[in-house]
Amino acid sequence: MFRFTNLILLLCLAIAMNAHADREAPTKAVKINDSIYMAPVSGNVYLVKTPAGNVIIDTAAADQAPIAKKILTAESQGLIKYIILTHGHADHIGGIDLWKQPGTQIIAQRNYVEFVNYVTRLEGFFAPRNAAAFNRAPHEAGPWAGNFGAKIDSTIFFDETYKFTLGGIEFDLFSTPGETPDHLTVWIPAYKAAFIGDNYAGIGIPEPNSFPNLYAIRGTKPRWALDWIKSLDTVLGLKPEIVLNGHGDPIVGNAEITRRLKRYRDAIQYVHDETVKGMNSGKDVFTLMQEIKLPASYELSEVFGKVSWSVRGIYDGYAGWYDMNPANMYELPPSSVYPDLVKLAGGPEAITRLALVKVEADNPVEALHLTDIVLASDQNNSAALNARIKALESLQKKCENYVEEGWLEHGIAKAKQKLAPAN
Repeated sequence: MFRFTNLILLLCLAIAMNAHADREAPTKAVKINDSIYMAPVSGNVYLVKTPAGNVIIDTAAADQAPIAKKILTAESQGLIKYIILTHGHADHIGGIDLWKQPGTQIIAQRNYVEFVNYVTRLEGFFAPRNAAAFNRAPHEAGPWAGNFGAKIDSTIFFDETYKFTLGGIEFDLFSTPGETPDHLTVWIPAYKAAFIGDNYAGIGIPEPNSFPNLYAIRGTKPRWALDWIKSLDTVLGLKPEIVLNGHGDPIVGNAEITRRLKRYRDAIQYVHDETVKGMNSGKDVFTLMQEIKLPASYELSEVFGKVSWSVRGIYDGYAGWYDMNPANMYELPPSSVYPDLVKLAGGPEAITRLALVKVEADNPVEALHLTDIVLASDQNNSAALNARIKALESLQKKCENYVEEGWLEHGIAKAKQKLAPAN
């Protein structure tokens, strides 16, 4: 099983919004320069001081926001003139109400409205998935809020660019879609500082960074690779001397920033282009998921995003669900005939035995497919559930991706829950 370093584990827990329970909360802000301070909580919160008041960039998750406010307020108690939201993920917008004062302007890119409505619209769908992905108890979604039921706090929206000056300091905002369609970058020319949200270090993994989550398997709209590439080019074109991320440490020095962001950008480009070439040559998505590998020269791990998931995200994002198989035009899924396959096999025993053979032969995914057949006929079949657990544990032993490991652990737990009454 993949074993995280202590640092990566803490970062993953931060994404799960449970970091405060597993590590000591920060007691002091990180000083970036005389005007910029960072609260390193679940999602970094930044305070920018000016002679005419302060600007807050992102506000953390709701449970971490009070910590961020406490340590940043210790650095400056100036009026909060602006709150800038780099994107609409919960670990960046949870503290808006804590920082908002009478007259505070809240800025977001225009796609923020649809993005937070999308998340709210599907809250009941995402709640159990987020709980499984982040290893936390599911929360009650409550009654459906409707298609446009999200709370919209922003007071200023922009399309491509927005600029304001406060206390003689210029703030330039750019639309830079990537991990979300509403992502923005804040550029402060006076400090050569770019705040880029989660478009680089999505969970703050130290070097070597991971390939990004071009598709988050808990569920997401397409994260368009070409948009992400263009956004990284926008940041590189600013020639920043410091990049401040939504998670993890700043990147300092233009040479190092260029090296890291260009490598990241080129890796996304490579996977996108190889996928498109494969599509145009008539290859199916599963073939491309197996064939496309990231060259070692990019020096990116896959502990966060996986290339194979990204290939499928790109493929399905471009082409949709229909794969030219007439059987898939209709309402009945392949699993509708699984009980018939069990009968043809003379019962579940033969299929379960074959699943165990597949596990022993180091083909655990094939074993999972075989247990799917049996469990479609009898969801509490103990032999199939035990075989499924063995297959999942086999995959877990080789796993090097923390998202994948979380879902494998979830699958094991579900199988064990079904076994519990029988035991």
